[in-house]
Amino acid sequence: MELSGHSLIAGTRANGAGTAFRAVNPATGQTIEPDFFPATAKDVDAAAEAAQAALATYGRLSGGERAKFLRTIADGLDAASAELVARAQLETALPQPRLQGEVARTSNQLRLFAGLIEEGSWVNARIDTALPERKPLPRPDLRSMLRPLGPVAVFGASNFPLAFSVAGGDTASALAGGNPVIVKAHPAHPGTSELAAQVIAEAARACGLPGGVFSLLLDAGIEVGKALVQHPEVKAAGFTGSHTAGRALMDLAAQRHEPIPCFTEMSSTNPVFILPGALRERGAQIATGLHGSFTLGAGQFCTKPGMVFLPKQEGQDAFLAELRKLTAGSQAFTLLTPGIAASYRRALEKRLADARLQTSTGTEAANSCQATAALLETEIDTFLADPSLSDEIFGPDTLIVHYGEREAMLRAAAQLQGHLTATLLGTPEDLAAYQDLIAILERKVGRILFNGFPTGVEVSHAMVHGGPYPATSDSRFTSVGSQAILRFARPVCWQGFPQASLPAELQNENPLGILRMIDGDLTRSAVAVPVAG
Repeated sequence: MELSGHSLIAGTRANGAGTAFRAVNPATGQTIEPDFFPATAKDVDAAAEAAQAALATYGRLSGGERAKFLRTIADGLDAASAELVARAQLETALPQPRLQGEVARTSNQLRLFAGLIEEGSWVNARIDTALPERKPLPRPDLRSMLRPLGPVAVFGASNFPLAFSVAGGDTASALAGGNPVIVKAHPAHPGTSELAAQVIAEAARACGLPGGVFSLLLDAGIEVGKALVQHPEVKAAGFTGSHTAGRALMDLAAQRHEPIPCFTEMSSTNPVFILPGALRERGAQIATGLHGSFTLGAGQFCTKPGMVFLPKQEGQDAFLAELRKLTAGSQAFTLLTPGIAASYRRALEKRLADARLQTSTGTEAANSCQATAALLETEIDTFLADPSLSDEIFGPDTLIVHYGEREAMLRAAAQLQGHLTATLLGTPEDLAAYQDLIAILERKVGRILFNGFPTGVEVSHAMVHGGPYPATSDSRFTSVGSQAILRFARPVCWQGFPQASLPAELQNENPLGILRMIDGDLTRSAVAVPVAG
């Protein structure tokens, strides 16, 4: 595959205009060929109109036909793995094993969605049969199921150049639901984005699909993204990134003449609660695991544990001694972009200058893309008085909150904003004794872990990767796992339709064999048709 530096619209390369830009190698600070050209307003229009035109065909394909498309993309990504990894490593400085794992994760989640839509029960088919003899009024025949929203705008993420970008979870779930997709590539890895886009476009051709089912738009700034979210043909958006950018997109989507859902994953500090039994039994071991978690990927995971509640009791000295030693011995980490590194330094310098915080730091950064690991410590009274201490810092740091009284810790938990995860490190006896804490956390996060660390999100049917604002824009949904498809679908009801005009999912015979709710009962059986006379 060759890089052209141009957007890919409905399978055709566009002629971008404006000031060319290049990716930057974070490890060296040098720019990387080739030049990339921003999409124009006409390109945005062309991509949106092609997507809308493709919806008429793609949105009505069977689950099996869409599953074939997703598996073809997955096979193409696997075949192009070496090229994708090589380019992504140049643009992100992420290690090769990590990127190889991302390729596998990206293709595997496409196959997960392929299996989901091929089986078909995800559409939530419901049938209420007619009750013509009901008094005082008869009930009509009512049948409903989920249908695609329409063209979806997807924004590539900086920290996952494959699994949360062009062919990542938002694209996979939107395509699975029958929606054409337009991706706004992240400017930090445009080459990786173009290569992945070529794989998707080739899969669409191989499956005989309209080109508008997928487009890629390039831009070094924010204008293309803004235009995309505001375009009248776009019916939903998916975003992973900073709170500032995510909130701006949410506001743009809400201010449209026709507001659209904007599913954003933004900011999360992912609190960890070390409970008494675990601290007594394995304090030093927990310190090792925590250090590995908050520095994993240079602290650039959305599930990084950024604050830890530590009781003042037996075991804390061994825990703190080990964690301070590990932090002091940490080498400087290379972050994804100079901008991310600058933001991290500003936030960290502010906290290092705060007299209320005790600090331990690792090796100093040597260049503009590097970051120093940091362990920050404070008392719970300070934390309760200053909610900003719970704000996310995107990089390799964490904050220890020391507490003596259980009630103070519970007040702090109740004061938290929404997060993606919360972690409990304890014993079975601790769990039984801290049911009040668990009840609080159920209202604050999307995933509660016991005796694990949150950096690591399984792509599966039960996974929830979401949480109350500001972690995400809508805590009813997840951006990882098969339930992510529900973001890009809406219920439609057919009343009084003849069998021949109904979707196969709603026909009496249940030709697809899916699980349906018929008159309140879940079953794979056909609808029982009354015998006349």
